[in-house]
Amino acid sequence: MIGLVLAAGAGRRLRPYTDTLPKALVPVDGDTTVLDLTLKNFAEIGLTEAAIVVGYRKEAVYERKEALEAKYGLKLTLVDNDKAEEWNNAYSLWCAREVLKRGVILANGDTVHPVSVEKTLLAARGNGQKIILALDTVKSLADEEMKVVAAEGQGVRKITKLMDPADATGEYIGVTLIEPEAAEELADALKATFERDPDLYYEDGYQELVNRGFTVDVAPIGDVKWVEIDNHDDLAKGREIACQY
Repeated sequence: MIGLVLAAGAGRRLRPYTDTLPKALVPVDGDTTVLDLTLKNFAEIGLTEAAIVVGYRKEAVYERKEALEAKYGLKLTLVDNDKAEEWNNAYSLWCAREVLKRGVILANGDTVHPVSVEKTLLAARGNGQKIILALDTVKSLADEEMKVVAAEGQGVRKITKLMDPADATGEYIGVTLIEPEAAEELADALKATFERDPDLYYEDGYQELVNRGFTVDVAPIGDVKWVEIDNHDDLAKGREIACQY
């Protein structure tokens, strides 16, 4: 199993930082970026390799590749997304379809979170699960969150931003454990998703899997501090949290 980071997005709401950097390289604690924190988490759980899907301002990641490898003891592979500024991240994850065959812990490149999330996912393995989503069941939800309805023994029934927060079991935080056995079916579902609409999320690919009868499981992460950084308010929260990790 290796790490996988989606870091191809432009993050236009974080300008001027993202005029020259992808969102994953915006600093959150001194010179430390979200990508740094994620790679640190991967190293802490014993991973020795990681892949990073790059697109917007990818040259900035290429320039830092060797330094990141040396700092975190990880062999890094960069996967180019040729449509990063045109299509949404269902396509971005599909670009890493060969990486998925090795089994991955996937982390969005804009999620500041503690290593306890990865440890929770690893601890949840062992009962035949093929895909396990990290789920925050504590946070109060609003319209923007990626909400999940999960049923006991059945896993995810619905995953979308477009639902009444009161109906949700919790929020998917952007970190997933994907076993090698799920790779081909997930890649096919992602392809069907972006071919239907290039603006769809990879979480819509998860929903496609569920609709096909595939079980997508969840693992509650407990009461932990994390944030998805979409705008400057989120960045301020991320900087409050990142210094603790």
